[in-house]
Amino acid sequence: MKILVTGASGFIGSALTLRLLARGDTVIGLDNHNAYYDPALKEARLARYANHPAYTHVRLDLAQRDAMQALFATHCPQRVVNLAAQAGVRYSIDHPLAYIDSNIVGFAHVLEGCRHHGIDHLVYASSSSVYGANTAMPFSVHQNVDHPLSLYAASKKANELMAHTYSNLYDLPTTGLRFFTVYGPWGRPDMALFKFTQAILAGQAIQVFNHGHHRRDFTYVDDIVEGILRVLDRPATPNPQWDGDHPDPGSSRAPWRVYNIGNNQPIQLMDYIATLEKALGKKAIMEMLPPQAGDVPDTYADVSDLVEQFDYQPSTPVEQGITQFVTWYREYFAL
Repeated sequence: MKILVTGASGFIGSALTLRLLARGDTVIGLDNHNAYYDPALKEARLARYANHPAYTHVRLDLAQRDAMQALFATHCPQRVVNLAAQAGVRYSIDHPLAYIDSNIVGFAHVLEGCRHHGIDHLVYASSSSVYGANTAMPFSVHQNVDHPLSLYAASKKANELMAHTYSNLYDLPTTGLRFFTVYGPWGRPDMALFKFTQAILAGQAIQVFNHGHHRRDFTYVDDIVEGILRVLDRPATPNPQWDGDHPDPGSSRAPWRVYNIGNNQPIQLMDYIATLEKALGKKAIMEMLPPQAGDVPDTYADVSDLVEQFDYQPSTPVEQGITQFVTWYREYFAL
C-alpha cells in the first residue's frame, strides 16, 4: 500500500512510519517541523528512515490548502493516517488559535484530499481528552462526550464529527482512535515522563499537579502503533444495528468508527513517578501543586471493542516501558 502519514516526524508518526516501511509499505511522510518543541528531535527521528527507498518526506503544514491539494494529486496515496496536530492540553489554554489552524482547518484539508482522491481508509488521532467532564470509568466510546475541558479536547471531538460528515456524505471510511497518554522512546519533551526525567537527572524539582492524585492509562508507543496498524488494514464499515432512536456514539450507519486505544490499566501518578525513580536510580524532588486548568483527573480506557474486533491487546508493562524510555534518553543525550 501507499500510505500518507501526517506528523511523520512526530512521536507516534515516526514509530508508525518505521513499522510501515518494515512490512513493505510505501510511505509519504508529511510534517511541518514546527518549533512547538525542539525541532532537532524531529530531525533525529526523521534521520532513521529519511533515506529509505520507499519513503518520501514532505515539509508542509496541513493548513496550506493549495499545497495539500497538490500533495494528494501528486502522490495519490491509497490510505491516510492523520497524526499531525497541535498537541497539548496546557498549551491550548494560552494559544487556542494554533489548534484551530492545525486541528480544525488542517484536518478539513485532509478530509478534502481523501474525498477527492478515492482514499480507501482514513485513520486519525483523537484523544482521551474528549471525555472531559465524564466521570464514569472506564471511559467507553459508547458514552456521550459533549463536555470537553480544553480547546485541544474540543478540537479532537470536532475531528470526530467532521469525519462522520464525510463518511456519511461521501462514503469515506474513517476511524478515529482516542489515544490514552502515550509514552516511550523518542517521546515528546512536553510530556510528563520526558520532563520528569530531565528534571530528576538535573536535581531539579518536578511539578506534580493535583498533589499526585491523577490516574492515567499510560500506553506504550509500540502498543499504540500495533493498534493503528490493525485498524488501518480494515476500513471502517457501517453498523447495521445502528438505531437513530437510540444512537450509539461509537458507531454509525455510515462507514465511521471511533475506538479507545489504551493500556486498560490506569496507574496512579505517584506510582508512575516511583517507577521512574527506580529506573533512574535517583529520587525526585517534588513540588506538589493544585490541579491545572483543563486537566482531567483520571483516564481509564475501555478497549473491549478493539479487543473483540481486532484482537488487540497492549502487552508492555509500565515498568518495562519506562526502563526502555530511560535507556533511550541516556543514549540520545549521551548521559
